[in-house]
Amino acid sequence: MEKMTNPQIQAALVVLNNGKLNAWTSKQEKLCKSFVFTDFAEAFSWMTRVAIEAEKMNHHPEWFNVYNRVEVELTTHDAGGVTDLDFTLAEKMEAYC
Repeated sequence: MEKMTNPQIQAALVVLNNGKLNAWTSKQEKLCKSFVFTDFAEAFSWMTRVAIEAEKMNHHPEWFNVYNRVEVELTTHDAGGVTDLDFTLAEKMEAYC
C-alpha cells in the first residue's frame, strides 16, 4: 500500500464527500470526520457494523465515542499516511449511515 500525495488525497476527498455538508477532511496524515447519530445505541450499532468490516479488511480506525458522536481518524500506519485502504474504509462507513 503506497502513501497518497496531498493532491491525490484532495482529489479523492472530492469524490468521497460528493457535496456532503458533514465532510471528511485531511489533517496530519489522517482522514477525519465526526459522525453524529440520534443516540448512543445508534452510534454504537454503527460502530459495531464498521468494526466487522474493518476486521475483514484488517484495517482498524482510530475512533472516539461519546454518547451520540463518533470522531474518526483513518491512516495506514504501515505506509506512514493516507492510502486507498483508508478511502475504502471511509466509503464503507458512509454506506452504514
